[in-house]
Amino acid sequence: MALFSRIRSPTAVAFRLRYFSTLSKEASTPLTSHQKSRAALSLLKSEQDPDRIIEICRDASLTPSSNLHRIAFSVAISKLAEGNHFESIHHFLKELRSRPDLQNARFASHSLILYGQAKMLDRAVTAFDEFYNKGLCRSTKSLNALLVAGLIAKDYEEVKRIFSEFPQRYGINPNIETYNNAIKAFCQSGSSSSVYSILVDMKNKGVKPNATTFGTLLTGFYEEEKYEDVGKVLNLMKEYGIPVGVSTYNIRIQSLCMLKKSNEAKALLLGMMSKGIDPNSVTYNHLIHGFCKEGNLEEAKCLFNSMVDSSLEPDSYCYFNLVHFLCQGGDYESGLRICRECMEKNWVPKFSTMKLLVNGLVSISKVEEAKKLIQYVKKKFSKNSDLWDEIEKGLLR
Repeated sequence: MALFSRIRSPTAVAFRLRYFSTLSKEASTPLTSHQKSRAALSLLKSEQDPDRIIEICRDASLTPSSNLHRIAFSVAISKLAEGNHFESIHHFLKELRSRPDLQNARFASHSLILYGQAKMLDRAVTAFDEFYNKGLCRSTKSLNALLVAGLIAKDYEEVKRIFSEFPQRYGINPNIETYNNAIKAFCQSGSSSSVYSILVDMKNKGVKPNATTFGTLLTGFYEEEKYEDVGKVLNLMKEYGIPVGVSTYNIRIQSLCMLKKSNEAKALLLGMMSKGIDPNSVTYNHLIHGFCKEGNLEEAKCLFNSMVDSSLEPDSYCYFNLVHFLCQGGDYESGLRICRECMEKNWVPKFSTMKLLVNGLVSISKVEEAKKLIQYVKKKFSKNSDLWDEIEKGLLR
């Protein structure tokens, strides 16, 4: 409660007045709701003081009905949790419940997820019960929000307990989303085989599994390296009439790449293409990243070229990863080529990757290319110019 006492202090009030004055270039010009929300989000991202974080949220009158506001809530809770201000989070969320405009099921569900984000699932469970008694958490959607909170908090055992006990306790009928959340908890905790009994329960209750159900199960069995069960899941998909399309192949390819079995993943790529299923950019991203992590840069470059030749657009993540691993592997010329392509799309890799590339170019006597890169990045990101000045001075020695 000490934090909340400070928030109500004259110092906090003075800050709030300064806060509002900085939201507009002219104090006499009122901000629109959207402008105010964006300004609040910007302040939250740079603010470290817990008093001010809560004050910004309060003054912006955040609600979960706005996507921008939900992002602001998330940033605020993350910052408070990082500073271990858990009681402040709890009291702030309780305070929000007293707002007349937030006396609804939508905010109740969102607050449960915020508790999960702060890894305060015990508080979320208590709040769920309080909301239920007030008539706010009596839908399947609210139960699903509580399960999602548990997944975010990675408290998988508690998610399993909630799934097992709460539908009967509160008279809430689970739907496909409820089951999928529970299945994710079992799979992410290394208990994928337990899902078979959940599938039986779903069948008995007339809830048909969907692609998400089986995708989660495939991921779980791959992580546990239970390849026989992977085949069983694919057969179950056929039984339930769930098509095995590019999304399913992407899950399998990503899983194999994470297990450092990228050659097997590439064999799957060839297999899906032979069946007339076209890969997409996600498919190639997984494979490129997988081969890069295994140090097979030549294969990664070949896949990148195949991707482009297939008229598929690599995203910034794909470019950044490839440049990083090429530089890490000492292939600075290829790294420079890919980096130039990337920058033509107005995407620039992070500072550490660019520094690796610049130093690498200097090591192979391509100092002029390194200087040109530095000038480009300094122009693009003036806030890092001092760091690049130091590196540039080193090139002249």
